[in-house]
Amino acid sequence: MVAKLQVRTIQETARRPSLVEDAYRALKEAIRDNVFPPGYQGSEQEIALRLGMSRTPVHEAIIRLQEDGLVRVLSKRGVQVCPLALEDIREIYDVIIAIEARAAELLAAMPYDDRRRVADELEEATVHMEQALRKDDLHAWAIADDQFHRILVERCGNSRIRRIAQTITDQAHRARMLTLKLRPKPTGSAAAHRNIAEAIRKGQAAEAHQYARQHRINARDELLPLIESFGIKHL
Repeated sequence: MVAKLQVRTIQETARRPSLVEDAYRALKEAIRDNVFPPGYQGSEQEIALRLGMSRTPVHEAIIRLQEDGLVRVLSKRGVQVCPLALEDIREIYDVIIAIEARAAELLAAMPYDDRRRVADELEEATVHMEQALRKDDLHAWAIADDQFHRILVERCGNSRIRRIAQTITDQAHRARMLTLKLRPKPTGSAAAHRNIAEAIRKGQAAEAHQYARQHRINARDELLPLIESFGIKHL
């Protein structure tokens, strides 16, 4: 009997990190896609029930998400999804502009085979964006667009850029999803993405930097006035 209990304890211990990771990913995705919208407040038990998970891994996932700046644990009042004010979004884009431009530059400086492989991945994500846009599927477009920008930072070889980007781009994605139907149809994004990908493929570091920087500046300059014009206080 003792041996069986020990085996079960070992199995549960081995499974626990996986359960926490599952809860972390599920809850983060729900926040990113506004299933739990900005300002949402609920208990850990309520969140666990909505995710179909047990409370313990959800509790540990919430601690990680608080470190990411996506939620706030309120004493005796549960958990709140952190809302983003206009100035928050402006600051987020300041960071994104800087790190993605540098990531593109680093990618363009890689050996040919490495940068060609990344350029191919970026092109694939861009094709998926175009396919989604032809079907007027803005949600699928946003997912493919997000994938393009994730590839850009995750393949650049700088682990600190990757870690910073994981938090920042999650917050930017929330703003994008909430305003998706308010914005003009994003027909110019594919061309901008191809400029970045081709500069990387050709090893043109300065051009890759500039294209990536300008692309995110354009996104910021479209998004912020839109939020202001609709009088949206928090996202």
